[in-house]
Amino acid sequence: MASYSNFETLGKQKRIEEESEEESEETEQDWGDWREDDEEEEEGSESGFLCLFCDAKYSSCDELFEHCRSSHHFDFHSIKTALSLDFYGSFKLINYVRSQVAENKCWSCGFTCQSKQDLQNHLHAAIDIKDIKLLCDNDKYLKPFMQDDKLLYSFGDDEGEDDYDTSFDKEEFMRDLGYFEEICIDENTGEQFASSNCTLDENGKREDASTSSVHLNMANSSEKVINNGMDLKERVGVSDKRPRDKDSRLSLVNLAAQDIKKVNESYFCSYSSFGIHREMISDKARTDAYKQAILENPSLLKGGVVMDVGCGTGILSLFAAKAGASRVIAVEASEKMAAVATQIAKDNGLWRNGPQSEGNDRSTSIIEVVQGMVEEVGKSIQIQPHSIDVLVSEWMGYCLLYETMLSSVLFARDQWLKPGGAILPDTASMFVAGFGKGGTSLPFWEDVYGFNMSCVGRELVQDAAKIPIVDVVDDHDLVTNAAVLKSFDMATMKPEEVDFTASVELEPTSVCSTSNSMELKSMTTWCYGVVLWFETGFTSRFCKEKPVVLSTSPYTPKTHWSQTIFTFREPIAIASGNSNPNGSAAVGTDASPAKRIHLRISIARATEHRSIDISLETSGYAADGQKRSWPVQIFNLS
Repeated sequence: MASYSNFETLGKQKRIEEESEEESEETEQDWGDWREDDEEEEEGSESGFLCLFCDAKYSSCDELFEHCRSSHHFDFHSIKTALSLDFYGSFKLINYVRSQVAENKCWSCGFTCQSKQDLQNHLHAAIDIKDIKLLCDNDKYLKPFMQDDKLLYSFGDDEGEDDYDTSFDKEEFMRDLGYFEEICIDENTGEQFASSNCTLDENGKREDASTSSVHLNMANSSEKVINNGMDLKERVGVSDKRPRDKDSRLSLVNLAAQDIKKVNESYFCSYSSFGIHREMISDKARTDAYKQAILENPSLLKGGVVMDVGCGTGILSLFAAKAGASRVIAVEASEKMAAVATQIAKDNGLWRNGPQSEGNDRSTSIIEVVQGMVEEVGKSIQIQPHSIDVLVSEWMGYCLLYETMLSSVLFARDQWLKPGGAILPDTASMFVAGFGKGGTSLPFWEDVYGFNMSCVGRELVQDAAKIPIVDVVDDHDLVTNAAVLKSFDMATMKPEEVDFTASVELEPTSVCSTSNSMELKSMTTWCYGVVLWFETGFTSRFCKEKPVVLSTSPYTPKTHWSQTIFTFREPIAIASGNSNPNGSAAVGTDASPAKRIHLRISIARATEHRSIDISLETSGYAADGQKRSWPVQIFNLS
């Protein structure tokens, strides 16, 4: 028994060893197959580096960048070296270029071409490489412009280890970038909002939950709120993907808390482009309004001390000096433009270098340029509180409040303006009206050289319902009356009044028949959305000799502000006069047109600094009193 048992044991060991060798051979074969598959996958992935300018693909970043240099006049490595770009800066540069090319814009000069081929022919090397850093140094370019852009994950791999900080983890950065889009930060305190009270749109911007308050806090709203066609309640689940550990969350909160400073830097750098200033100065309605208000009201400025907030080239300061001001403090946050404004003042013999001395000519030493934000003026120059006679600023943005520079003007008013001092302009009003089919792109696509391409127009209108559009609307395309949405008194308003909710009612414009009776004719038309514009007033309160109004209305000459368009998700049928609605039909349809449209609009400063959020609540009322409400639309202007 003992001999048999030993023999059996040896036999089992031998079989185990044979089976082990077979498994080892199979494993080696499997690993060999895996390595072959992996090599094939790597070869496939290497072919995925898409050119920044055309459809060509390359197996390595170096080959791609050499192609961009030789074929498209874009030398990535030289630009990176010249601008001392770190990983973040290079990351932004790539996304900036892709975003420009997608719009057929030249990455170097910003010229817009008619087609992709025209852009290829136009491309050229940068004239001033420093301008490129100003253009691409915006945190929005930290978000990948192209989905699954392999270049963003690999452009540093072909370079030496010393090219980037060795402590930098690109994978961690990409993860943090995704998490950052889910963090909600209060722009004033830097404190984190509860994740249950905020959601994010597809662009990573925070959307507070209610449109009923000026802060758009939807958490307390019983209405179904839709953004970009999706119920916001469907988006709440993403909060579970955020990092749970305190240190990681804190790191991301600290990153977001720096957002205001970075946005400010990007904002002020954007105004370093001379093209922007040429556009503003060339805006005749704008510049003439300020010129008339300053030069044609001699009693207002003569011998006074003037502060120009956001002076740019200094054109308003020059007007003030010409009008007889004894001193003009021109405040400009952009370092480049502050230097330019100083040189312009010197070239015109109006520069004031610090306190006046006996040797200076008081009649010409007037304009003093201060570089920095107006909130920090006191750190740069000696100026007594409430010592300014006239405060002037061209602070208005698209939809009046975009860029939120008004807060800085109000700070300057409260800090530096004398009691009873003048502020120019001293009033601002926002208007709203409904626009018809002519205000959309539909008429163009319905007849393209005799062919019906309206499917394109319909898709464009659907896309337009997701974002505000800054464009010119012809007054003939307005289909309702215009109503005042909100008015501001710049001399007395409080900073928090910048955020507001207002309600207006719009009625269809009446159409006169061609008969001799001139009776009002009831006619059904379609309202595709609403358009907002603004007017600012230099009223007789301060401009006693020559009051002036600056209007961006569709009824007045075009300005560089244009108008701001908000498109409905579906057009609303409207009719004036004695229409006979079909009681069983939905209000706003051809069978039951609305006799009036009720709008409730909220505008508030967004979490993304210098941006604004707009909510639009729309209801229609038929002639028989029936009401229909449409889902709330939320827009972000950034």
